[in-house]
Amino acid sequence: MPAQDPKLISGNANRALAEAISRRMSMHRGMQVGLVDARVERFNDGEIFVEVFENVRGEDMFIIQPTSKPANDNLMELLIITDALRRSSAARITAVIPYFGYARQDRRTKARTPISAKLVANMMVTAGIERVLTLDLHAAQIQGFFDIPVDNLYASPVFALDILHQFNGDMSDVMVISPDVGGVARARELATRIGAPLAIVDKRREKAGEVAGMTVIGDVSGHKCVIVDDICDTAGTLCKAADVLMEAGATEVHAYTSHGVLSGPAVERITGSVLKSLVITDTIEATAAAKACPNIRVVPTAPMFAQAIVNIWNGTSVSSLFDTASLVPIYEGLYPKGMWGR
Repeated sequence: MPAQDPKLISGNANRALAEAISRRMSMHRGMQVGLVDARVERFNDGEIFVEVFENVRGEDMFIIQPTSKPANDNLMELLIITDALRRSSAARITAVIPYFGYARQDRRTKARTPISAKLVANMMVTAGIERVLTLDLHAAQIQGFFDIPVDNLYASPVFALDILHQFNGDMSDVMVISPDVGGVARARELATRIGAPLAIVDKRREKAGEVAGMTVIGDVSGHKCVIVDDICDTAGTLCKAADVLMEAGATEVHAYTSHGVLSGPAVERITGSVLKSLVITDTIEATAAAKACPNIRVVPTAPMFAQAIVNIWNGTSVSSLFDTASLVPIYEGLYPKGMWGR
């Protein structure tokens, strides 16, 4: 185990999550971890300025900064903080990016379009980032865009605990739903964890951004349906899928989404939808409207990220956090063993 504790620093993208990770790490025996004192500010013309007020020479540094909205500002904050730490002789710089922006641009879908996820990966490596820790990349192949180690955590083990808790361990009438064919692997993985069957909502598009029709593949009649996805942006597809499932005989519809982008009319749509609940994580800080929405609920990722940071720091396995059973003691305060049933 290294002689010195890891040090955390945060940008402005999700300060609440950074503080929660810091508090969680401080609960570990003999570890007192606070956020490094620094300022991340803007000049009048929008330029970002970073100043670190503590000595970081030879330190194992972890920058906590999702690249969520405003994506460009938050990405530049991450890069400039990295440069400041590198020039201050930090021993190692790990970027903890709970939500990796630009991940949806992972391939060329048309002629003369960029692969922006690769460009962002190049920028991070050039800035001096030596390792990336993230959650539920939109496309797993983005890990290969980096020439440095990338640890991609999964929300599904936490979602499994939450589902088992919410339904008191009774999965007899629960069915996991993939909102499109592309998300089948993710949905199947969660369905296997909780011992539930799987169905698919197949959507047909006539042009980009508009869903022409949806078809349910599988019998959802009499089931409590749980839609699982990685990103909820404007929530149009999600709410329409919920309507289609209810029309097909579902008794109720819930949704679990790793990253609640919730842009534009998303919160208004969810509030007026047939969704009984939408569960998101705190990788993106929820807006006041999202917090006030009666059918949106947030589950924390700080316990998982804190443990992952500790494991990276002391050189132990990060992949152990892929298992629901590994997270049981980490999340026991939220999901007591006697209440989630397995």
